[in-house]
Amino acid sequence: MLRSRDALGDAMIALMQEQPFDTITVQQVLDRAGVSRSTFYSHYRDKDDLFLSDVEDFFELLGGLLTRRNAPPARIAPVEELLSHLADVPGVRTAIEASGKGSDVRELGIGCFARSIEQRLTLAGVALPAPELRATSHALAGSLFSLMDWWLRNNQPMTPKAADALFHRMAWSGLVVPPPVRS
Repeated sequence: MLRSRDALGDAMIALMQEQPFDTITVQQVLDRAGVSRSTFYSHYRDKDDLFLSDVEDFFELLGGLLTRRNAPPARIAPVEELLSHLADVPGVRTAIEASGKGSDVRELGIGCFARSIEQRLTLAGVALPAPELRATSHALAGSLFSLMDWWLRNNQPMTPKAADALFHRMAWSGLVVPPPVRS
């Protein structure tokens, strides 16, 4: 079952790099993946569902990476790993942008990373009321995607490791230092 899902996701991503998303048919995905139509429809409604499910699986896997690796609690998001991956797959980035699915991908990513950041902040001992913790985690996930957008649009002006350090400096300074009081 997982092998079929992986094969379908890999086939969709490969096809997206070859042709526009809206011209890809389910049959092309099935042929590329070597999976039957009934197997496809037992997992997905259509090609959009396949694509977004595959993206969500990727973000969930990446979001949990730091916990699986027992990374220090101060690392709340796998920025270095995400940017390193993006640097390695420029064709996929281009295909996602061309597909018109960029905002869907961004929304899924922010949601997945917000959940993992919330877990990491809790692990790090950040004591905020639940609504503030969720809001903070969501804001930090949005900041991660903003940093990623900047990094990509500016031709990767720093290493993924440096971007990771920058993100974490900004995140922790915002979590530790209260904002100035306005009068």
